[in-house]
Amino acid sequence: MAYDEGLAQRVREVLGDRSELAEKKMFGGLCFLLGGNMCAGIVGNELMLRVGPHVYEEALARPFAREMDFTGRSMRGMVYVGVEGTEDDRDLANWLELAVAYAGALPPK
Repeated sequence: MAYDEGLAQRVREVLGDRSELAEKKMFGGLCFLLGGNMCAGIVGNELMLRVGPHVYEEALARPFAREMDFTGRSMRGMVYVGVEGTEDDRDLANWLELAVAYAGALPPK
């Protein structure tokens, strides 16, 4: 499955030139890793975020968010954000902030 390269570039711009940032093709899309920990990704044209268990319900309550069910089972702590939720650069940055806060707090791998 191809991923939205335009969204990938926008994510790169928001995440900036962090030395601990890496990209890896995963889940049929592209994942962004912070310190070796999955942070965010793009599957098709949707944003995928690792927000962690503490803000999971809060993230799901936001518009355009839904459970990540890549394997057919809900992956607690992971959400998809529909295209409408990332059209605005500020909205994209707000979503990514949740994922960076979680992944950035984990010990590096």
